[in-house]
Amino acid sequence: MRLWTRPVALKTPCVRTLEPYHLRQQALSTAIDANTQNLPLAGLRILDLSRVLAGPFCTQILGDYGASVLKIEQPHLGDETRSWRAPKEAQMWKDDACNMSLYFSAVNRNKRSMTLNLKSPAGVEIAKRLARESDVLIHNFLPGRAETMGLGYEELKKDNKRLIYTSISGYGTNGPNRSRPGYDAIALAESGLLHVTGEKGGPPTKPGVAIADMCTGLHAHGAILAALAQRQSTGLGTKIEGSLFETGLNLLINVGVNALNLDTNGAPEERRRGQRWGLEHPSLVPYGGFKTQDGKTIFIAANNDRQWKILCERINLAHLLQDIRFSTNDGRLKCRHEINQSVQEAIKKRTKDQWFQQFENSGLPYGVINDVVEALESPQSTARDMVIDVSDFEASRDGNLKLIAPAVKFANAPMGVRLNPPELGQHTAEVLSELGYSAVEIKGLRQSGAI
Repeated sequence: MRLWTRPVALKTPCVRTLEPYHLRQQALSTAIDANTQNLPLAGLRILDLSRVLAGPFCTQILGDYGASVLKIEQPHLGDETRSWRAPKEAQMWKDDACNMSLYFSAVNRNKRSMTLNLKSPAGVEIAKRLARESDVLIHNFLPGRAETMGLGYEELKKDNKRLIYTSISGYGTNGPNRSRPGYDAIALAESGLLHVTGEKGGPPTKPGVAIADMCTGLHAHGAILAALAQRQSTGLGTKIEGSLFETGLNLLINVGVNALNLDTNGAPEERRRGQRWGLEHPSLVPYGGFKTQDGKTIFIAANNDRQWKILCERINLAHLLQDIRFSTNDGRLKCRHEINQSVQEAIKKRTKDQWFQQFENSGLPYGVINDVVEALESPQSTARDMVIDVSDFEASRDGNLKLIAPAVKFANAPMGVRLNPPELGQHTAEVLSELGYSAVEIKGLRQSGAI
């Protein structure tokens, strides 16, 4: 797939100029992979200088939607997630696939990989040339680092006024913490999210996946699409900034707004500062997990008076509907322990399957707490094609790899794996050739350590 247009060479071999933008666009339109033509972002060019999770998760979404994503990695090392293997995972990879992992594969499909040494002048110059040809650039350098390398927004927009420049960091580009590296769990800690996560009365608990990283990637992908829409009318790109810390604060939603406002109403201090509720909800009862006769846990959420009535009728607790204390959500909150105990005693009398039959088509929100395998192999996951089977993955011993499919779908635009998660630097020579470098020049760049 050749999505990077080839500049015109001048007489001096190492100096190149660019074709006019409209000519590059015409050339690009003929180079789009046939597999992307029906996808919404076909033809969009992403230069991905990010690593680990937030940025790569963002660019994988854009790649799934049809964009051409070029991932820039450090020579010989690459994205550090290439080495983040689970225990005993090594046995699934070929001996020479030392730079591949399931973690890396999870967020780097539909991308090409190019190695560039951004500490070398030649590597930076190549990155600048790629930026001139890109619609979007995304990085997660520490604030100020890109500017030091000559890859800051003000520098790059001189040659590409349409560039949408996206910066992801731990804390943003100003403030006392701007220079601190960003890590998911630390951002969750400092944004208050760990304080409200865990069992009631227990210590703070980290979520099972990197929520701050992934939600930052989601915010960034949405902001990029908004900037692209803006560019349609202005003809100009923009700079986008996001951070794990700001994402964490944003995710506080009602808990955060309560903290900002409840102090004026005489609320208890611990409630204002946030509490851990485990599977329960601070504002709804009954809401949480209840054990069944066969040891499963059904999550039930009776969010309003109508659902409370349905629940009581379906689990043979209709007599509770006559108790005026339970007739409103405010009343049920005051009787949280009593209601939860009554619901638990009822649920324990039948199996999970029996309760599912009882609740079916009732209008009551319910579901079983699955483990990860149960969730991915569930009939609903299968019906929605949420697992992608890759049968030509060269890095694995049996040639197979399973990936989680995109979370959203477009009508008449089937998404899949157009490009397998790439080997480190797999497309370096290809991209340089598209930029107009000769085989001799590429060899020289390798020898100098620039790629």
